[in-house]
Amino acid sequence: QTSRSIWGWGSLGLVLFVATFGPFAIFYFAFYILCFVGGGFVVTLLFGKSNSEKYLEQCEHSFLPCTSVGIPKCIEEMKREARPIKIDRRLTGANIIDEPLQQVIQFSLRDYVQYWYYTLSDDESFLLEIRQALQYALVQFSARSKETDWQPYFTTRLVDDFGTHLRVFRKAQQRIAEKGSQMKDQAEELVDTFFEVEVEMEKEVCRDLVCTSPKDEEGFLRDLCEVLLYMLLPPGDFQNKIMRYFVREILSRGILLPLINQLSDPDYINQYVIWMIRDSNCNYEAFMNIIKLSDNIGELEAVKDKASEELQYLRSLDTAGDDINTIKNQINSLLYVIKVCDSRIQRLQSGKEIDTVKLAANFGKLCTVPLDHILVDNVALQFFMDYMQQTGGQAHLFFWMTVEGYRVTAQQQLEVLQSRQKDGKHQTNQTKGLLRAAAFGVYEQYLSEKASPRVNIDDKLVAKLAETLNHEDPTPEIFDDIQRKVYELMLRDERFYPSFKQNVLYVRMLAELDMLKDPSFRGSDDGEGESFNGSPTGSINLSLDDLSNVPSDETIQLHAYISDTGVCNDHGKTYALYAITVHRRNANSEEMWKTYRRYSDFHDFHMRITEQFENLANILKLPGKKTFNNMDREFLEKRKKDLNAYLQLLLNPEMMKASPALAHYVYDFLENKAYSKGKGDFARKMDTFVNPLRNSMRNVSNAVKSIPDSLAEGMTKMSDNMGKMSERLGQDIKQSFFKVPPLMQKTYSDPEHCRVAAPIDDNVDDNIPLRVMLLLMDEVFDLKERNQWLRRNIKNLLQQLIRATYGDTINRKIVDHVDWMTSPEQVADAVKRFRDAFWPNGILAETVPRRDKAIRMRTRVAGKTKLLEVMPDELKHIIGAETTRKGILRVFEMFQHSQLNKRMVYVFLERFLETLFPQNKFPELFNKLHSRSKQMQRYKQRLHSTQAPSLQKSLLVSHIRLLMHL
Repeated sequence: QTSRSIWGWGSLGLVLFVATFGPFAIFYFAFYILCFVGGGFVVTLLFGKSNSEKYLEQCEHSFLPCTSVGIPKCIEEMKREARPIKIDRRLTGANIIDEPLQQVIQFSLRDYVQYWYYTLSDDESFLLEIRQALQYALVQFSARSKETDWQPYFTTRLVDDFGTHLRVFRKAQQRIAEKGSQMKDQAEELVDTFFEVEVEMEKEVCRDLVCTSPKDEEGFLRDLCEVLLYMLLPPGDFQNKIMRYFVREILSRGILLPLINQLSDPDYINQYVIWMIRDSNCNYEAFMNIIKLSDNIGELEAVKDKASEELQYLRSLDTAGDDINTIKNQINSLLYVIKVCDSRIQRLQSGKEIDTVKLAANFGKLCTVPLDHILVDNVALQFFMDYMQQTGGQAHLFFWMTVEGYRVTAQQQLEVLQSRQKDGKHQTNQTKGLLRAAAFGVYEQYLSEKASPRVNIDDKLVAKLAETLNHEDPTPEIFDDIQRKVYELMLRDERFYPSFKQNVLYVRMLAELDMLKDPSFRGSDDGEGESFNGSPTGSINLSLDDLSNVPSDETIQLHAYISDTGVCNDHGKTYALYAITVHRRNANSEEMWKTYRRYSDFHDFHMRITEQFENLANILKLPGKKTFNNMDREFLEKRKKDLNAYLQLLLNPEMMKASPALAHYVYDFLENKAYSKGKGDFARKMDTFVNPLRNSMRNVSNAVKSIPDSLAEGMTKMSDNMGKMSERLGQDIKQSFFKVPPLMQKTYSDPEHCRVAAPIDDNVDDNIPLRVMLLLMDEVFDLKERNQWLRRNIKNLLQQLIRATYGDTINRKIVDHVDWMTSPEQVADAVKRFRDAFWPNGILAETVPRRDKAIRMRTRVAGKTKLLEVMPDELKHIIGAETTRKGILRVFEMFQHSQLNKRMVYVFLERFLETLFPQNKFPELFNKLHSRSKQMQRYKQRLHSTQAPSLQKSLLVSHIRLLMHL
């Protein structure tokens, strides 16, 4: 009822309202209300605004301080015209350098900053600040350069870094060859393997990211430039981030990055090589040798296309008379080149090389080199020497060589004696005494009953010689009869020269003498067939390698025993050597050779394998050392017997099966080459003190494995039986015979897995050019793996050459040359060349378009041809034609990879900064910058996994020591 009443009254009121005021009264009512509210809001706003202004005016006069005058002054300064700016153009103190440097700065700002900055502002102050910052950095850089001694950098560090780079590349090539050539992208695999070897050699740094990733390379250059700016700029300028970033980007991306890219471009390097030797003309024989040696299909196709183009041009000519014969000869030559390229391409694509059986069958057709020519040729003699060592006839060869040296020296001494007698000087007894001592030394070394090894010759001749030595004065011809018999024995005995001509070493000798020819591949006059006349091809070289290498999947059996002992005197140090006869058998062949090891070599080898295979420490027992009387014959025989027992136990098949990885260490130890020790003398002496502690700990707990006694062999000086003159004569022969280096290495870490160190030899380190030349020859031609007798002869030859050319002032001349290289004139010339290369005629050089692949390939061929052509024939006669060819091509191939070239450029840059800022920790900085290397991370993981057992062992030792203390 209530709700009905409300609705009723409401409806009645609404009806009465509409009837009274009309139907639009509701809208009028709403409009009146809205106007009332809006008018009140406007009145309130106007009233509040006027009151607020009055209040703020009162507050300003009563509370706020006076307005500052700084802002109006700044506005006035900005409105004034810019004053002329004076720039101090002095940078280095030498006007000849400052002028081109100022131009480089001006061009850099113009082309990298001004062209976009003027679109934003006309104010010159920002550009002035950048220019002053660059000039200040250059002034500081110049001051540092003047205080730096650059001679060690150019003569030692630069050469060592290049030698290290070449060694890493050589090791990477060897690993690729071991893996085989079945990879799709061998260049990429070579780069990866190169950086794997680098991290193994450098230990703490690897530059793979910087050299292979453009993004990481730019980041590295930015970080490096920022560090340099921190060192060269004032603190206030360095804290200005905007200016610092601009200068950093100009240096890194505008200057350094293009320069490094150009220096590491293989095509640029090839063009530079051709320009450097532009005076030498390429002959046809050298060009054809390069084609036959090439293993790059791109090079062969580029040469073939160019030859085809020239062939079409010649055939289109309309000539008559004598020109026809000339053109026909040119056409035949081009046809021959195309034929050789096609044949080589087909062989490379099919993967087929000359069959090794076919090559071995052609041994009888090879050139014959007489024995007397072999004995007087350095290159041939080293191969014959290696063969005689394998067959056990080395004593005959060394006796013949020693007698030759004795005869020459004796004749010289007697001539000097006669000249002095004419002058009234008498030294007859002293000279004859030296000759007698030398003759007795030769007799004792090779012919006496105590000689080891002994020359087996007619006893009557030996007895006659002994009687002559005892009763007559020695003459230069005293050994002639026996020497003649030894020569006939080497010439006619089937074990020596006749068998040598059927051996692989003889074929390699012919290759080194550039006399290896394969009759089955001679071409006809019209170009049909492939000719290998003149020098061995790459395919023949590969076949030669196959003849000496055993596949890894074949089962190899090793048998070895110590056949003889001997005593060697090296620079006053006397030590015993043990001749080990090694037999190696596999399914297809059998080989035998002899290698020579010292007792310290056995000890170092024992330490190495017991560290790698801890279970061998309780099984293998090396005979102990003896400090005094260790050269006694009875003691040497006893040690020979003990070492033989050690070898037989080591080579036991059950032992090899238990430790499969041991075979690699054993074969490396028994291989016919100089043994590389794993530890130095200091480490072995430290083991002398450590071993007693380990032995006592082993009595407490069997957890710690035994480690053998130290082998620090005491060196006892003995009387020099051969005398001073005989020792000098037989030095080279002994070094080759006993396969030890002429001078002991200063470190016993594996030299092939270390950086190229500065010192090479005690007699070489002070002679700068000899050191540089010997280091480069070692790395380029791999002389350390060759006969040590050859390397020593090369060193003596280089010494004589340098002494004859420059005398004793060579080091002074080199220092003067370094001073000349860093003189203001030469520095100014380098800056001008840089300016003209980047801004020819004052205009920024455009990016040079990449040349066509075919042109780049032909440039490679031209560069290799010129390099081989410029090599002197004397070098080939010293180390061999094939070794020279392989070494030169290895260096050239190293420069054909831009990533590897970048690595070398960055190494040179890093060494440059380390030399320029010796007080700063740049080596640590570079290690941090390269720390993100993936190769480095993998290497650390492998190193950690290999060191984990030794770490556990060290912790166990510490616990046992603690228990013993308690």
